[in-house]
Amino acid sequence: MVAFDSAAILGRLAALRAADAPTHGGRVLSYVYDSGLAEVDELAAQAMRLVQPVNGLDPTTFTSVAVMEREVLGFARELLHGADDVVGSVTSGGTESCLLAVKTARDVWRAAGGTGRARMVAPVTVHAAFQKAAHYFDVDLELVSVHPETGVVDADAIVGRLGADVALVVVSAPGYPLAALDPVEAVAAACADAGIALHVDACIGGWILPFWRNADGSPLPLWDFRVPGVTSISADLHKFGYAPKGASVLLQRGRDRQRMQYFATTGWPGYPVVNPTMLGSKSAGALAASWAIVQALGARGFAELAESCRRATRALADIIGDIDGLRIVGDPVGPLLAVATDESVPPERRVDPHHWADRAGRRGWHLQLQPGLVQPDGTRLPHTTHLTITPVTEERVDELEAALRASADEVRGVPAVDPSAMLGALPPGLADGPLDAETAWGVLQAIGLAGASDDASGATLPDELAPFLALIGALPRPLTERLLIELLARIVEPTES
Repeated sequence: MVAFDSAAILGRLAALRAADAPTHGGRVLSYVYDSGLAEVDELAAQAMRLVQPVNGLDPTTFTSVAVMEREVLGFARELLHGADDVVGSVTSGGTESCLLAVKTARDVWRAAGGTGRARMVAPVTVHAAFQKAAHYFDVDLELVSVHPETGVVDADAIVGRLGADVALVVVSAPGYPLAALDPVEAVAAACADAGIALHVDACIGGWILPFWRNADGSPLPLWDFRVPGVTSISADLHKFGYAPKGASVLLQRGRDRQRMQYFATTGWPGYPVVNPTMLGSKSAGALAASWAIVQALGARGFAELAESCRRATRALADIIGDIDGLRIVGDPVGPLLAVATDESVPPERRVDPHHWADRAGRRGWHLQLQPGLVQPDGTRLPHTTHLTITPVTEERVDELEAALRASADEVRGVPAVDPSAMLGALPPGLADGPLDAETAWGVLQAIGLAGASDDASGATLPDELAPFLALIGALPRPLTERLLIELLARIVEPTES
């Protein structure tokens, strides 16, 4: 038996973790979803440990997997008001749920006689996972512009693009970037009349919007399976289900439709392969943690946590609305806020949201910077800063308010970054053709995103992200995407010993 030092190995891991952004305590307002309940986290960890050796590939061999998945799906179906014909799968996360929704729709469309390339229609604010799905599954994605001030899409703008080649329409509940609840009922009615599938991406809202209400106490517009014409819904357990990454559910209306999601083959000399999701062998850990949390919290527990999020969201919206030079984009639905510059005030009073986020970062609060975007109709969505509010935020609102106000005061009147200087440092002709890895790495070095020669990571992000986001917005999209690929690839490349 090989000898090893457990304490040393775990000690190094602890040191690595110490450099991460904090996952608990509410200081990271994206990526992580902290219920604030240590006992729930511990329950999830114990559940994961119990199924650590289990292979989720075969629920006939590991029958616990079938029981847990059945019970999680049953709870989700009830939560989203699905009837008995609503069935589904637990997936590895929102991206896989979205991919499978698109793959299913494409295959159903083909089986119904569709030929050529299928088309998918969605607002420009739809999650990037649907761009990935279109790329993977050879589907044309047609993006519809939203109102540049509110982020709301006009239902008629979607309906006007329906046709026989449309396999799927996607709307969001809510959209992640700007927190707008898309007009599900109006779009669903048109899709039902046209015989076109409609997916509601509720990856971020699915486990909290059932308990949400408007600021005046009125209920939200219908968006779930109560709406005729809604064909499928994705809802992430690892967001406001408070489960560890990665776990999501994809629910589909109709057994025959959902069976098109599967892949099965007996055309090899090994065991019969039947996969409801993209993965074959897979951990049962996130499923077990999700199941345990659902058992522990139930609808009442999720409702209480949602109410905490709602109170904190309203408080932060009021605070940010009171900061001179900033504005909340639109009328956000759910525990999300997008913050932009208030251009109705004179320039000397305006606050650039990216400078603001960088200054908040210096104070230990991690806000998410979002670049602006030119829409298909030529209008521009403003660059914003995103905040996701979790239950633990409520107890930190006073601290966060102080940081947000002080950060705004420090940068009020400072204009947004002009990327001209960085653009001038780039070699000419970059956008003329594909970049190889070394050329892309040289560009990253030129703009200051390459680590020092003795930096083991090989690539770094700057302390202030506003200049980086400005560059992203200024460069041609294919070039930006190629550079981002190189940056992320270099971060995980093995280094010389």
